[in-house]
Amino acid sequence: MGVELIPVAVRRAFPLAWCAVMTGSIASRSAEAQWIEAPGTGWISAEVFHQDTRTRYDVQAHKDEMPFEGRAISTAFFVTAAGGLIPNWDLWVRGSVNSLSFSDTGGDRSEDGLGDVNLWMRVAPLRYLGVDVPFAIRGGVKLPVGDSPVDAEIIPLGEGQTDWEIMAEVGHSFWPRSLYVNGWIGYRHRKPNEETSIDPGEEVFFLAQVGGALGRIQYKMVAEGWDSDTPIQEGVPVASSQRQYLQLTPSVWYQTRAGAFELGWRVSLAGRNLPAGSALVIGYFSRFGS
Repeated sequence: MGVELIPVAVRRAFPLAWCAVMTGSIASRSAEAQWIEAPGTGWISAEVFHQDTRTRYDVQAHKDEMPFEGRAISTAFFVTAAGGLIPNWDLWVRGSVNSLSFSDTGGDRSEDGLGDVNLWMRVAPLRYLGVDVPFAIRGGVKLPVGDSPVDAEIIPLGEGQTDWEIMAEVGHSFWPRSLYVNGWIGYRHRKPNEETSIDPGEEVFFLAQVGGALGRIQYKMVAEGWDSDTPIQEGVPVASSQRQYLQLTPSVWYQTRAGAFELGWRVSLAGRNLPAGSALVIGYFSRFGS
């Protein structure tokens, strides 16, 4: 069992875990009352995520040790850029380079390479009605770029299928106090994976955060998570493969003339069929054109 079943669970969990734990941090830094980027302006963010864990959330959503002395180590380097296209519209692009390893009594497995790519378009519809409220709608697609081999002994670098998503964003700045809140809720349509014959199921997801500043030191607290439908394999629902995740990330930023540097610590609060444990986040954020 250590040689066969554990790698199968891990190979399916890693890409989804990365998506969940990184989505909030790459987007939230730009949300300090800066919603739609003006044409010719934008920002770029680079973040390194590292997790070394021996714990997991099992099929009953219980947190326990990985069987057979399992240990999962994941490191991902994400780059995200956003820029204004025309008034009230901007474009986001995200890519990653990933490194994964898993070991247990059955041996060691590791993979390195490119992850999947995300593209989003965002619009502020209320501005066309003359309403200056920080509300936006963002839609996008995740394109399968990273390798996703159909092999129980190989950890994939991508999920292997195309995902479409849409989300509603809202926020508020308490200016002149350096305090803000924002968040979003979204829906993700996940197309079936033709190679594995698995329909991974739809997902709903959310993010909520509060942040502020004390001079050059900025801070934020982010709560985020997602809940998926039951996957279907060759027409048969597989309830034991359903996944959920909830996490909390406190972080601090130091602002310089060149940009802002982030140090954060991500803590998993609940989940199902995914790795558990904490993770280190180191990031950099810089604006351009403004």
